[in-house]
Amino acid sequence: MQAEAAGRGWWTVRARARGKSCDAAAPLCRSSSVTRPMAERKLLVLFGSQTGTAQDTAERIGREAKRRHFQCRVEALDSYDVANLINELLVVFVCATTGQGDPPDNMKMFWRFLFRKNLPPGSLCQLDYAVLGLGDSSYPKFNFVAKKLHKRVLQLGGNPLLPVALGDDQHDLGPDAVVDPWLLVLWDKILALYPLPPGLEMISPDVRLPPKYTLHYLAEDSPHPNGGLLQPTAPRAVPSELHPFAARVVSNQRVTAESHFQDVRLIEFDVTGSGITFSAGDVVMIQPQNYPEDVQQFCQLLRLDPDRRFVLKPTEPNASLPALLPQPCTIQHLVTHYLDISCVPRRSFFELLSYFSTNELEREKLQEFSSAQGQEELYSYCNRPRRTTLEALWDFPHTTCAIPPEYLLDLIPRIRPRAFSIASSMLAHPDRIQILMAVVRYKTQLSKPRRGLCSTWLASLNPEQGDFRVPLWVKKGGMKFPADPDTPVIMIGPGTGVAPFRAAIQERVAQGRRGNCLFFGCRQKSKDFYCQAEWEELVTKGFLTLFTAFSRDQEEKVYVQHRIQENRRLVWELLNSRNAHIYLAGNAKQMPAAVAEALQSVLQLEGGLSPSEAEEHLIALERSQRFQSETWS
Repeated sequence: MQAEAAGRGWWTVRARARGKSCDAAAPLCRSSSVTRPMAERKLLVLFGSQTGTAQDTAERIGREAKRRHFQCRVEALDSYDVANLINELLVVFVCATTGQGDPPDNMKMFWRFLFRKNLPPGSLCQLDYAVLGLGDSSYPKFNFVAKKLHKRVLQLGGNPLLPVALGDDQHDLGPDAVVDPWLLVLWDKILALYPLPPGLEMISPDVRLPPKYTLHYLAEDSPHPNGGLLQPTAPRAVPSELHPFAARVVSNQRVTAESHFQDVRLIEFDVTGSGITFSAGDVVMIQPQNYPEDVQQFCQLLRLDPDRRFVLKPTEPNASLPALLPQPCTIQHLVTHYLDISCVPRRSFFELLSYFSTNELEREKLQEFSSAQGQEELYSYCNRPRRTTLEALWDFPHTTCAIPPEYLLDLIPRIRPRAFSIASSMLAHPDRIQILMAVVRYKTQLSKPRRGLCSTWLASLNPEQGDFRVPLWVKKGGMKFPADPDTPVIMIGPGTGVAPFRAAIQERVAQGRRGNCLFFGCRQKSKDFYCQAEWEELVTKGFLTLFTAFSRDQEEKVYVQHRIQENRRLVWELLNSRNAHIYLAGNAKQMPAAVAEALQSVLQLEGGLSPSEAEEHLIALERSQRFQSETWS
């Protein structure tokens, strides 16, 4: 934070030192039609990415920039020194929106800095910029971060090259339906300002660009390092993504009936000695790994020796190495812990793969999948059936065995950590973290069932059969519970959405707080009523008011929103007379809208508000953080 403050001060001083050269009242102080000097052919691409899509798109822009002979850097927003933004001339921002309109984790520091109220209005008047947003229109705050970023850079004097692009996951062709045409216009604008140097032509799409890193195999008799991802040594600092804690699996219990279609686990980790602390509403991040049989298949397909050791060297000057890979590293470690061979491959995967193909039929198909015209077919091949990278490689055997190892890190993204709501309190379970996790498994048109990488791996770790360690760290969650012990809480948590509320209830009960009201929903009382005995004991002791909705235990389906309406007098009394806070967690499909409707109905029927007043009142509760939600798709 000190560095951030120092950077802010320097920015402010530099901006003011420009004197009258930037007119704060006229942010478009550089004409977008004036050709820039040749020495300035530098492009910075900054991304904020949660699932990797924004990073993939940013790297695509970086590749397209290199073909146009730009010096181009592609960086995560929080890896970039934001104090330098005042000196940049050409920046493309690519950013996702997460949760309820929040910025991704790797742009939160940048976001805080950029919205400082004391940044001078004309401080970015030398900057030509464009913002590309990636979002999901099924969420209410669709592309909120991109829209707000575009507006804020404009306020600070930036010169937008074209309107903000709003990519949409819900489109049949995904975000590329917006991204492709927007990028064509963007390059026209950029090349008008920064034409190609005399005598240079754009590098043909037929030419393969060099890899990010060169890979150098070590001699088999060279000394072995003793480092690795999971050294169970005491960390020097609080665990983080770069330095996760190797937590021991203490218990792994199935909490649904064996006959139930879904396997849900309550898993407990031992974090003794980690320095980890957390509160109700916080999230544990878990770094999964690939299945041994998939690693073996991958190495066989690509004819890689899993025991071979190598070092990486960046091909670009000043570029950094992947922070999460040890140096030296084995192929086994790279494929097990780093390369996401179980993810659904993106368009960029097929584009790069096409360059390695020696087989004409395979090359034609790969080129079709990477073209704008082939996106519908790619969607049918990959996204609809959720085909994995490993399965796609099986389908292109001639190409796969010709992949140069140094391109592996360009071809396949890294395995991303998974977030789980913490389902326990440190006050009830010191030095322990518990999660409530549904094991992801479903059928598509492919014969082999689809399975979630992290949940399947975690479910397989039986502490009775060995000492299993899981790399994890904790981050602050979006939900904050009231500090005032007398404030009641209404928690609405169907399915595994109840996880953060179990943590909150345990915490509040340990502090002697009553006024805990839980609406829980599942399919059947006998099959997936998670933590039933725990809830019933708390009800008996007077710590919990519990309302349950078992949707399939009667002919007509009953959900949590029906129970809210049935108990509207109590809900209104808690809200109106006792200043209660409402919390909602669970699946993002229809449930959040149905619950919001039920709460508006309570405000109308018990509070006497009109429909528009009820809607406005609910929005006001959200603004004041008396209504908080955390949903996921």
